[in-house]
Amino acid sequence: MSGTSAEARHATVRVALVKAGRTKIRYPAELLADDGTKLTVRAPWAAPHVRDFGFVRFEPGDVFTEHYWRDRWYAIKEVYAADGTLKGWYCDVTRPTVRTGDTLTVEDLDLDLWVSADGATILRLDEDEFAESGLATTDPAAAEAAVRALDDLEALARAEGFGTL
Repeated sequence: MSGTSAEARHATVRVALVKAGRTKIRYPAELLADDGTKLTVRAPWAAPHVRDFGFVRFEPGDVFTEHYWRDRWYAIKEVYAADGTLKGWYCDVTRPTVRTGDTLTVEDLDLDLWVSADGATILRLDEDEFAESGLATTDPAAAEAAVRALDDLEALARAEGFGTL
C-alpha cells in the first residue's frame, strides 16, 4: 500500500523490526511521507533504557527520523538528541521494506553503519554477526545484496553524506 505525502502526514504506523525470522521490536511511528518507493517516519527511541555503543548513546528522549525504501537493501535513521541536536545516522542493512496497511516490516540483516553528525566517523558494524548468521549459505543472493548495500552506504556517506535525505 502506498499513499501520497499529503495523505501520509500525521498517520500512525507500526514499524516491525524482524531479525532471523522473529520480530525483535514493534513501535509506533508518525508517517511523514510515502511516495510509493520511499517511506519516512518519525519515532522516539523505543527502548526505556540507554543503549551505549561507545561511539553514540541512544537514550529516552532521542528522536529518530527513519527512511525506508521498497527498492533498496537498507534503512537510514537520523538520530537526534532530545534538544534537537543531530547525533548522526545509524544505517541498517535490511531487505527492502514492505508496507501492509499500517505496518512497515523491516527485516534486519545484521550489517550496520554509523556516521557521526560531522561525518568524520564512519564505522562498519556487526560484520561478525552477519558472518555468523549463515545467510551466505541459506540465501546467497540476499547475502550478496546485503554486502553490496553496506558498501553503497559507506560510499554515499564518504562522498555526499546523508544531509539531503
